[in-house]
Amino acid sequence: MIKEFKEFITGGNVIEFAVAVIMAGAIGGVVKGFVDNIVMPFVGYFTGGTDFANLYLVLGDKEFETLAAAKEAGAAVISYGVWINSIVNLIIVGFIMFLIVKAYNKTKKKEEEAPAAPAGPTQEELLTQIRDLLKK
Repeated sequence: MIKEFKEFITGGNVIEFAVAVIMAGAIGGVVKGFVDNIVMPFVGYFTGGTDFANLYLVLGDKEFETLAAAKEAGAAVISYGVWINSIVNLIIVGFIMFLIVKAYNKTKKKEEEAPAAPAGPTQEELLTQIRDLLKK
C-alpha cells in the first residue's frame, strides 16, 4: 500500500495538479491586487467617484459613514460592493485561465499534428508473404 501511494504521489498528474493549485493561488493574489488597485479605481472614476468596496446596506435603523464603522459597531451589513469586486475578480481570473488553457491546447495540437510513423505492411500483405514462404 505504501508503494502504491508513493507511485501515486510521484506520478506526473499529482505533481502537475499541485503546481496548478499553487499557481492558481498566486494568480488569484495578483488578480485581486489588479482589480482592487487598478480596475476598480477606473470603474469608480467613470461612475462618478463611487468606491465599490465601500458600498453596503445596513440592516436596521442606524446609519454609518463607512463599512468599517458599521462592522466595528457590530451592525448587520450586506457588503454588496465587496461582492461586486469579487465578481470582477472572478471574471478576470476566468479570462486568464481561459487564455492559459487556450495556449496549452495550441501546444497539444502541434504535438498531434506531428507526422505519423510510416505504416508497415498490411495484414493482407503479411499473409501473402507467409503463403509465398510456405510454398517454397
